Amino acid sequence: MSSDNKVWISVSDIMTGLMMVFLFISLVFMRQVASEKQAVESIAVAYKSQREDLYISLIAEFKDDLANWNAEILDDTTVRFNEPDVLFDAGSKEIKVRFKSILIEFFPRYIKVLYGENFRDIIEEVRIEGHTSSSWEGSRDFQERYLNNALLSQQRSFSILEYCFALPQIGEQRAWLTKVLRANGLAFANPILIAGSEDESRSRRVEFKVKTKADEKIHEILKTFHNPEAQA
Repeated sequence: MSSDNKVWISVSDIMTGLMMVFLFISLVFMRQVASEKQAVESIAVAYKSQREDLYISLIAEFKDDLANWNAEILDDTTVRFNEPDVLFDAGSKEIKVRFKSILIEFFPRYIKVLYGENFRDIIEEVRIEGHTSSSWEGSRDFQERYLNNALLSQQRSFSILEYCFALPQIGEQRAWLTKVLRANGLAFANPILIAGSEDESRSRRVEFKVKTKADEKIHEILKTFHNPEAQA
């Protein structure tokens, strides 16, 4: 056998070995992706089930009150109060008397549902969100409208948090609320659209939202798969 043939055989053996190595790496990677996908899917299924259970519990608790409050419970468990004239005066952060009476009826019962043994351990945040329309009386400058609405929505959401947190009916859950209750002002980041156009009246609203720990668990799973040291 010539030296040229020996060299060719050696190179051929090296290439075959490299192909086996790459194949092995590919199989390991595919298995990891499949395991990762399965883990994330299991969390997603559990989250969907928990969200549906919470939605059912909230509907059962408030179904007789929603029409009177001009409120609704969305599929994602968001509780939305739709009547801007009941919530606040234009440009004001002071909660109107009617909305205070609604909050007295609503918030202790809302927290009682969330603090139930089926939900409290899966809840990461309870968010009070203030939303405005994109308008601001007397202003045509976009930056001014945004900044004014951002400040107003934050002040309003905090006013609601402050008022609800002081209600004597939530005494037993107050320590838990310090860990999860948040106030967020979103200005006109999420307007209500009707046929592609903003419904300014409906955009001026208050929402109570729940964020579960599902996102955190999915992040932990991905971190574990992509950081081998975390598995040690």
